Parts: sequence; C-alpha cells; structure tokens
Amino acid sequence: MAAQAQSIPEGIVHGGSVGMNTAGPVGAVVGGAVGGVVGGFEGLFGIRPVYASYSDGRPRGSVHHGMRHTYHRVHRSKPATS
Repeated sequence: MAAQAQSIPEGIVHGGSVGMNTAGPVGAVVGGAVGGVVGGFEGLFGIRPVYASYSDGRPRGSVHHGMRHTYHRVHRSKPATS
C-alpha cells in the first residue's frame, strides 16, 4: 500500500506536467487526475516508470558541425559556329 501511495503523487505531477505542455491549464488538471490514477495502478502492481529516449530529429551516425554544402554550376558558352 505504501508503494501505491508514493506513486499517486508522482503520477499527478507527471500527468499535470505533460498535460500543461500539451493543452495548457485544462490539460494540467485532466493530466494530473489521469496521472494520479495511472500512478496508483503502477504502484499497486509494482510497475516502475520506463524512461524513453526520444529523437531530437538529428540523424545518428553522422556528425555535422555547422558545415554547409554548396554546389557551383559551371556554365560554359557554346562554341561559336561560323
């Protein structure tokens, strides 16, 4: 029961934070309520949070340090025909 009680406030805080970022003050209230319920279930069943790593949009494996690629077209004039 103690684990469940600890998870509820954590769920409220996390849900409120995500809700605030997503939908503003109304989202914070709804997210807090849903987060509290989810936190209670996680605590009841002994489920610990899973931390995910989200991509920041940059491709992995290639490093670009502010390099710019430029392409120059060479225009050649046609030879004069006589």
